[in-house]
Amino acid sequence: GARFVHVVYCFARYVMIEDMRKLSVGTGIPFAEAVKRRPKDMYVAKARHRVAYNKLLQILQREDFVMQEYGKKAR
Repeated sequence: GARFVHVVYCFARYVMIEDMRKLSVGTGIPFAEAVKRRPKDMYVAKARHRVAYNKLLQILQREDFVMQEYGKKAR
């Protein structure tokens, strides 16, 4: 349900941030400050968040549908 999708989204975001942190080592980019910085336009930031969240939800729903179809055909 919605709670599971939220947990998966939070986990995916955490993994992405950790990956970016590892990739930014030695580049001279202060990663901690870049992540904690607040965007100038919060409306755009919230809209991007909603788009990413909805895209993840669509992907998970499509994957669930495909798995159910495979299950039906396997019987």
